[in-house]
Amino acid sequence: MVEDSESAPTTAGHRPVPGLPRRLAEPTPVVLAGTLLWLGGAVAFAVVAPGSIQFWTSLVGCALGVAGYGVFRWQRSASRRGARGAWKGLSGLDG
Repeated sequence: MVEDSESAPTTAGHRPVPGLPRRLAEPTPVVLAGTLLWLGGAVAFAVVAPGSIQFWTSLVGCALGVAGYGVFRWQRSASRRGARGAWKGLSGLDG
């Protein structure tokens, strides 16, 4: 497996593909923005149609976003600690 700091092996006639910049590889802004959108939907539906299926769907989407972000943070801290079952190859995002 190729580490983040190395370029991938190339075949004849192909250029190596550079790694993504840190700001594009960072999932935190995307996860938080999605969770906030679900929260905004839940608030909007709580005003417009409280107790509707749209309200509950938005609320559960927000809760799953929070839970997913918690798992993401948990795995990242395990990777930084060097835990055996943690994600590998996060060198670009561990800093």
